[in-house]
Amino acid sequence: MTETYVMGIDNGSQSTKVIIFDTNGNEAAFGSCPLRDPLTPEPGIVVHPDDDLWVSLSHAVKNCLDNFSGNREAIAAIGLCTIRSCRVLLKENGTLAQPVISWMDTRLSAPYKHEDESVKYVTTTSGYLGWKLTGQMNDTAANYEVFWPLDRSTLDWSSDEEVLAADGLSRDMLFHLVKPGEILGNLQADLAQSFGLKADIPVVATANDKAVEVLGAGIKDEKTVMISLGTFISAMIYRKEDKDEAENFFPTLAAIPFRYVYESGGIRRGMWTVSWFKKLIGEELVTNASKEKISEEEYLNRQAAQIPPGSDGLITMLDWLASPDRPYRKGMMIGFDQRHTAFHIYRSILEAISFNIKNNIDDMLNEINSSVEQVVVTGGGAKSDVLTQIISDLFGLPVHRRQGKSSACLGAAVSACTHLNIYEDFAHAAEAMIKNESTFYPDSNRHTFYNEVNETLVKHVRTHTDEILKRSYAFFR
Repeated sequence: MTETYVMGIDNGSQSTKVIIFDTNGNEAAFGSCPLRDPLTPEPGIVVHPDDDLWVSLSHAVKNCLDNFSGNREAIAAIGLCTIRSCRVLLKENGTLAQPVISWMDTRLSAPYKHEDESVKYVTTTSGYLGWKLTGQMNDTAANYEVFWPLDRSTLDWSSDEEVLAADGLSRDMLFHLVKPGEILGNLQADLAQSFGLKADIPVVATANDKAVEVLGAGIKDEKTVMISLGTFISAMIYRKEDKDEAENFFPTLAAIPFRYVYESGGIRRGMWTVSWFKKLIGEELVTNASKEKISEEEYLNRQAAQIPPGSDGLITMLDWLASPDRPYRKGMMIGFDQRHTAFHIYRSILEAISFNIKNNIDDMLNEINSSVEQVVVTGGGAKSDVLTQIISDLFGLPVHRRQGKSSACLGAAVSACTHLNIYEDFAHAAEAMIKNESTFYPDSNRHTFYNEVNETLVKHVRTHTDEILKRSYAFFR
């Protein structure tokens, strides 16, 4: 009997990853393609150049298929997961009217304004890339959040014209909505031929990328928190109830219809800061890693593991991309002395990620009067043993790292298998397809130390630095 495969696509902020899975969740092939750096033509404006999202996706699919030794005709469905919180403006023929607006762009902190008469449709990245794949103007309801006229009780557009108008939109500007696990459309014939796939292969809707990670990480109970260590770092807990108002978290739509994910406050340009640091030390890092015949990441992590907890007093604040409501904030490192090396800086960045997300999670849990008993880490940062151990030590909890190269790809594959009725529902698909790779356990002494540093120092830094940064902002925007 011919084995069945599904393809999961994870179109992220820095690259597109594509994985072909068998129906047990085993990876049969992997491919990727980096995205180009976003363009910032003026302060606050951040866009993806040209048609970079589609170019990256199509190249990543081809790369994955080139690495696949199985029968391409056995690939039965494609699950599509894309960057959330972007805005895509299309002409009447479906081509880009303007470059895709990044989630980092300050224009997305306000409703859409119709200032370009060539714009016929306003959609998300999943709507746009789904259109490119299928030729159908359908999109997942679970990728629409702020400043979109979505009725969360029906997962369809609001029927209230005033609600649409408040978001700057009319119904004819919007794609048709489907639910996670439903079909966006069938792969266009020319693409199927180009990729060597069978005709009419279904492209399956998922949700916003963080919610798809939650599904692909196997988060299914209320005592587990997932930390997504990507360009935007945030934490998610799974819930069956929506919440209308929240102060310290964002209740988003899950990758399962009418289920919800509560998302903590995040770190903008989180793991990007690690990439920034690697580029900063550049040639030295490449040379030393090459001498030891290991990857640059492994070299950095080996060196950081030798630095004591607390980085000998070096404290980092990760405001490399300030939020729109506090634009004056900048990234900071304080506490330098003669002991500090490049690897102290690196470890301090990892500790800053851990402190920041821990405090954001605590704020979320305190608001809903809840607690967690274990942590799952996903994303590129989860590959770092040093970072994962720091998180375990700080939280005082076991931290699990799942198998595989991308939880979002796996979540997309779970959606595809559910659509194909290979499994009874999302829960049974996730149970069969998601496997744990390793678990990190906390050191009690480091846990005590980290929490003392957090309570005594880290939580108070911005109280003292915000005022001077406001003054600096007047000179150096």
